[in-house]
Amino acid sequence: MNFNLYLVLKMATSWTAGVWTLLAALGLLSVCRFGYCEASRTSSPTSGGRKEDHGPSSLERVKRGWVWNQFFVVEEYTGTEPLYVGKIHTDSDEGEGNIKYTISGEGAGSIFIIDELTGDIHATERLDREEKAFYTLRAQARNRLSDDPLEPESEFVIKVQDINDSEPKFLEGPYIGSVAELSPIGTSVMKVTASDADDPTYGSSARVIYSVLDGEKFFSVDRHTGIIMTAVADLDRETQDRYELVVKATDMAGQMGGLSGSTTVTIVITDVNDNPPRFPQKMYQFSVSEGAAVGTPVGHVIATDADMGENTDMTYLIKDGGELFKVTTDVETQEAVVSIKKPLDFETRRTHNVVVEAVNKHVDPRFVDLGSFRDQTIVRVSVSDVDEPPTFKPPEGTIMEVQEDAKVGALVGVVSASDPDVKNKSVRFSIDRATDQEMIFYIDPDSGAITLGKNLDRETAGWHNITVKAVEADNQTMASHSPVSIRILDVNDNPPELATPYEASICEDAKPGQVIHTISVVDRDEPLAGHHFIFTLDPEASSNRRFTLGDVTDNTAGIRMEGAGFNRHEQNVYFLPILVVDSGPPSLSSTGTLTIHVCGCDTEGAIQSCNATAYVMSAALSPGALIALLVCMLILIVLVLLILTLKRHRKGQRIAEDEEDMRDNVIKYNDEGGGEQDTQAYDMSALRNLYEFPEAKSCDSGPDIRSLPQWIQANRLSVGGGRAGAEGAAATAAAVAADFSLFKGYIRKKVEQADADLSVPPYDSFQTYAFEGTSSPALSLSSIHTLSTTSEQDFSYLSDWGPRFRQLAGYYAPGKPEEEGS
Repeated sequence: MNFNLYLVLKMATSWTAGVWTLLAALGLLSVCRFGYCEASRTSSPTSGGRKEDHGPSSLERVKRGWVWNQFFVVEEYTGTEPLYVGKIHTDSDEGEGNIKYTISGEGAGSIFIIDELTGDIHATERLDREEKAFYTLRAQARNRLSDDPLEPESEFVIKVQDINDSEPKFLEGPYIGSVAELSPIGTSVMKVTASDADDPTYGSSARVIYSVLDGEKFFSVDRHTGIIMTAVADLDRETQDRYELVVKATDMAGQMGGLSGSTTVTIVITDVNDNPPRFPQKMYQFSVSEGAAVGTPVGHVIATDADMGENTDMTYLIKDGGELFKVTTDVETQEAVVSIKKPLDFETRRTHNVVVEAVNKHVDPRFVDLGSFRDQTIVRVSVSDVDEPPTFKPPEGTIMEVQEDAKVGALVGVVSASDPDVKNKSVRFSIDRATDQEMIFYIDPDSGAITLGKNLDRETAGWHNITVKAVEADNQTMASHSPVSIRILDVNDNPPELATPYEASICEDAKPGQVIHTISVVDRDEPLAGHHFIFTLDPEASSNRRFTLGDVTDNTAGIRMEGAGFNRHEQNVYFLPILVVDSGPPSLSSTGTLTIHVCGCDTEGAIQSCNATAYVMSAALSPGALIALLVCMLILIVLVLLILTLKRHRKGQRIAEDEEDMRDNVIKYNDEGGGEQDTQAYDMSALRNLYEFPEAKSCDSGPDIRSLPQWIQANRLSVGGGRAGAEGAAATAAAVAADFSLFKGYIRKKVEQADADLSVPPYDSFQTYAFEGTSSPALSLSSIHTLSTTSEQDFSYLSDWGPRFRQLAGYYAPGKPEEEGS
């Protein structure tokens, strides 16, 4: 397909860029595909108005002039008529009007329209390159009558020509940066960047440069990179801690007519440790009582630091006057806390000057030349006087010594105490009796002299620890205490004694010179030079030539045998008195006895028996003897366990038999009578509630006499005596209570006897007692003389007592007239 292309670019004459007009008049160009052209005939007007014929039409490789398939249209066109873009034309069009040109693609028919007859393309809308930079369309020539395509479609592009219509914009704001104070000139702070939506490849519309509009005295900006830097070296955070800059970005490389945008940049000045601590005052005054305890705070001082953060951290120390005071740092408030290090004394010194120094913790070596990063102040502490209790000398207590044989009233020692106040009041002394409950010591209340109140014994108590109290004479609340330790010095008042009652055993055939036993001595005394004892045989034993003392040391001695042969049947025990004397002074002595037994021994010298009744088993038994001994012990243990088991088994059987007998008796008992099943024989409620009787009914109905045994009924009738109402009921209750109190006492006595009887089983048991009582209304129930009695007692109530008393009731039933007549 061959087109004649006319491309016209226009810009309004009123624009600052001027007027650009480009006219392109071309001859016949071939639509090239892969470097080849089709129908390469080209015609152009000549001076004679003729056309040159270049020969027949054929396929030839020709040189391509320029690529036609690209149009340009300026953006932001503000004219009222459609903007001419370009023209498409085919060499088949001879101007007869039988060819129709069409376009399709992006914006075809809406943004871009084409004249079907001439092929002129116009833009009907205002274009913006920043929204869309180019449009791709396709052109085709068709037969106007048949609408058949004359040639294939050709694609072309319409590019939107850029103009400088977008100003630079700072898209990353707001901008906040920081730089340390006292930074050198040219220190980089931060970078700002402005974006321009114009075409960076066309002209200078997108070339941006930077400048500082406000704050240029302290900061500068690189015009090409946008890096903000310090312009001065004396930025001081303590003077101004932030700056607001206005940075401008201008396109067109800053040329006349360029557009610009601006932003605000906040620069924070960070702190460095360039300021030392400073005390607001050169002297602080505080007051404290002399009685204040150690560690009590005296006052707080603080040094200020113009820096911030960790640059204000400081420590405090005492440069002078730290003997009685100390200083600590409060990490939260950065205050210096001055407190008492040792007790204060108003009488010794009333005013103290303490030099306190504040020092920065984190010193920056870059600023050491600025001066010393420390400061000092004077803390003056005034000590106020208070009434203090007496003080002992020495304050830690006193140690005294006294001989244990000192007499009652002897002086032990003197304690000293005085009033430390200026008035120096008199002091009174006493002993805390909680520490001397036996009242062994006394103290003079005025002089503090301690004397003995009882005799001492070092062997009972070698030390006595008491507490002495000192108070002001006119103010008993002002009191102090001091410990006094009294050591009891030893005197030789206890003789030495044998450590234990010693006993020894020797064989009858012992050899002479053999050491029988070694004895030792104890002495309750403690001489300063140590113990030294003398051992000798008592003169009573001097005639005994069989034993001697040897190997005598300070506190031990060995007993040796002299002579050969003993006969235990003649004498089996020897008593050897030994005299022990200590070194004094004065020297004391005592006599102890060593008991020596003569025993029979085996061939190896092992003792077998001493005296005919004594037998000592050798410590070295044979294995067989040990096994036999163990077997015997096991047999004895088994026998004991077997006997205990049999006894327990028999006891269990006896208990089971007793329980079985009890049950059998109950069964037989029930069989004899009607039991509980026989409700007609006897009122069982009387047995269940033996001591509880129904209360008297109303006078109209009268008491229920049938619910009680007949003998109780008889009593009630006899006591009633025809009386009615409350008087009869009261008499009846008294009579019944009198009868039952007798049974209650009898049963209670039997229960107590059963509880105290150790032979009675520990569990509940059944006890049977027979007690007739006294003053029975039936008198004697014996059949010997009952029938012959002339008593008028009515025994008819026996028939109401149930089956058990049926036979007895028959004996006492009144006889019939027929029987009497016979």
